[in-house]
Amino acid sequence: MHAPASLSEDFLAAAEALVAIGQRLDARGLAPATAGNYSVRLPCGTLAVTISGAHKGRMGAEQIMRAMPDGTPLDAKKPSAETLLHCLIYELDPAAGAVLHTHSIAGTVLSRALAGEDAIAFEGYEILKAFPGIATHEARVAMPLVANTQDMPALAAELRPLLAAQSPILPAFYIAGHGLYAWGRDLAAAENLVEACEFLLACAWEERKFKGPCT
Repeated sequence: MHAPASLSEDFLAAAEALVAIGQRLDARGLAPATAGNYSVRLPCGTLAVTISGAHKGRMGAEQIMRAMPDGTPLDAKKPSAETLLHCLIYELDPAAGAVLHTHSIAGTVLSRALAGEDAIAFEGYEILKAFPGIATHEARVAMPLVANTQDMPALAAELRPLLAAQSPILPAFYIAGHGLYAWGRDLAAAENLVEACEFLLACAWEERKFKGPCT
């Protein structure tokens, strides 16, 4: 049985958009080696998601696959193990239409330096207005920070209450020593937030270096 034309068109458009965004994020140094994974929620509720092991700067549409909302593959391709985290985001935030997972040097090193903390705090930056609902630089955002693990079900279980307790949900969190997850109503909104978050992470790391170690 062939998929409806509308589904095929939606998936193809999402795949092409994910390929393009992979090239842009790779060019910005946010997708080293095969790191990162990206997804879009299709109108039918299924996901278009990058496959496991794809280099985001060199992937083609054939390296995008479809999955059920619980992450079950809908074709013969293998999704990233972290697809489960995308599924959690879509489940808990009905407004989420696209999720991007990036890796920057500043964010990775800063998150390791904050070992034992449960959030990365940003305050007083103009670009905080990139977060939904924030209209002034006179704001403070605490991005959840969780420990890294290869056990995705355990990580999803840890994140679930953290995200569910937020009202509204802050559309970003960080896995220590690993990378950023950020999302939005569509790919453009998710990309904007990724750029803002990565800028804030770089600023926070530079501030920490400038201040030096605590005495």
